[in-house]
Amino acid sequence: MILKLEIRNLEIRSMKIYTKTGDKGKTGLIGGTRVSKNDMRIEAYGTIDELNAFVGLLTTYLSDFDVNFPFLKKIQNNLFSVGAYLATDKEKVDTSKSAIFEEDEISLIEQEIDRLNAILPPLKAFVLPGGNSAGAVTHVCRTVARRAERRIYDVAEHYPVAEKILIYMNRLSDYFFVLSRYLIKETGNEDFF
Repeated sequence: MILKLEIRNLEIRSMKIYTKTGDKGKTGLIGGTRVSKNDMRIEAYGTIDELNAFVGLLTTYLSDFDVNFPFLKKIQNNLFSVGAYLATDKEKVDTSKSAIFEEDEISLIEQEIDRLNAILPPLKAFVLPGGNSAGAVTHVCRTVARRAERRIYDVAEHYPVAEKILIYMNRLSDYFFVLSRYLIKETGNEDFF
């Protein structure tokens, strides 16, 4: 589930919040390579980070719902792993021996989609985002997941990206779509059409 990269001499407790190394528009990949802050890899893992933050926000709206919180936490951990993978210069750091996340993560998300979808009425038309606060925030997660997927495809045109990352990100936006419909239904509301 967690990307296993060996990073020596990193002590989180004594790590400074500001380093001043990015003051001139450059940042570092894992492996030490300096790149522009608008490099496609930075954009991709930054969008993953944004999605992870929105998933965290989503969890604050879910206390009144029967939602699988450990599943959302697992998604956040997987997103952290995907971000670390994208932030790694694979020419300098060997990621071939590390698991980005377990192989069954894609099937687990498919099972959760199927479980929630079985509870929902059939979809009759395109759904507009909204319905309630939780449903609306879940739609934000869905759209940011789609953008992250597009950014990762940009990266994949120039750098190696594991196929399971691309598949996982595609399923993740599907999951957020179904979750938003479920959250709207749980409050007695209907999908917006």
